[in-house]
Amino acid sequence: MENFVDYLNLAKKWLASFGPNILMAIAILLVGRWLVHWLTHFAKKGLKRAGMEDTLVRFLEKLIYYTLLVAVLLAAADQIGIQTTSFLAILGAAGLAVGLALKDSLANFASGIMLILFQPFKVGDAVTAAGVSGTVERIDIFHSIINTWDNQKIIVPNSSITNDLIININANPTRRIDLVIGISYDDDVRKAKEILRQLVESDPRILADPATTIALAEFADSSVNLVVRPWVNTAEYWDVRFNLLERIQEAFAEQNITIPYPQRDVHLYHHGREVKACQEGQA
Repeated sequence: MENFVDYLNLAKKWLASFGPNILMAIAILLVGRWLVHWLTHFAKKGLKRAGMEDTLVRFLEKLIYYTLLVAVLLAAADQIGIQTTSFLAILGAAGLAVGLALKDSLANFASGIMLILFQPFKVGDAVTAAGVSGTVERIDIFHSIINTWDNQKIIVPNSSITNDLIININANPTRRIDLVIGISYDDDVRKAKEILRQLVESDPRILADPATTIALAEFADSSVNLVVRPWVNTAEYWDVRFNLLERIQEAFAEQNITIPYPQRDVHLYHHGREVKACQEGQA
């Protein structure tokens, strides 16, 4: 019984000494947490009003929230007598050990910050990154999500993106279509170029400025190659390309312009005398 009374008296003395500080620390935690939420929400609205991209807003929101929350926790710890300087030293040593163990994750984290700050692409862009082509669905701190053209969702580590080529397909408002059209050596080059020019000029989706290039490019093994390079709005690139190829094939067929394919003359000899000659077409 005496021991119980001693413990009770000791508890009373401890509460008398540290009780106010504990209550103050709890108050700091409660009020501080509410302030952190309010300030973070206020900062988020301000960033959106400033016109920042959603991914950057989310990143800064989390950064502000956790930074302020750590400050509140340190203030509460200091109120109850915990030496925050020693605590910070312990956290620093632990952070170094964790950093060495999670160096790949930290590389992804650093790459995520670079992607968010420098914005080589944004959500909704069509890209080729880390060997993956598709539309960017989301950019997070550690990874990005890309939906491929055939609707597969691929999660790509951010470090793989920043360490490789990044092609932003629709970053610019216009793109050039590059076509190589082969015609027979027996066909009229001027006539073929005029047909191509008429086809280009008749399509309202093809831009007048920059002007379309139609020129003789090379004398190939089986064809005379012409280049057709019209400019279009990026959003219409594939529609115009597919339609233009189809119209070229139809127009050349109507005007008796041959689109050749590789072919080879094979001669067979027997005792030095030709006995048969045949022509073998190869697609």
